[in-house]
Amino acid sequence: MTWNVTLNGKANKQAEKMPMAVRFALQTLMDEIAIKGSVRGDWPNYSKLSEGRHHCHLKKGKPTYVAVWTAEKKTVRVEIIYVGTHEKAPY
Repeated sequence: MTWNVTLNGKANKQAEKMPMAVRFALQTLMDEIAIKGSVRGDWPNYSKLSEGRHHCHLKKGKPTYVAVWTAEKKTVRVEIIYVGTHEKAPY
């Protein structure tokens, strides 16, 4: 079963401004979610924030970059709603 992974408009704009290495990590995360599902316990600092909402670190250090996504299991759909520094993340 393949998951449909998308970036919302805000996350897409944020991703364009990130360093290339972080964008590569984001694309890798999206590819893994599409193949393995929305629960990514093998990513650094992964946690389930609430029902259907998850986050993990894309890059540690200063600044730390994170991704936050929502998952709809009934429709096998994942939407990444935030990518950027952890200070502004919608936890």
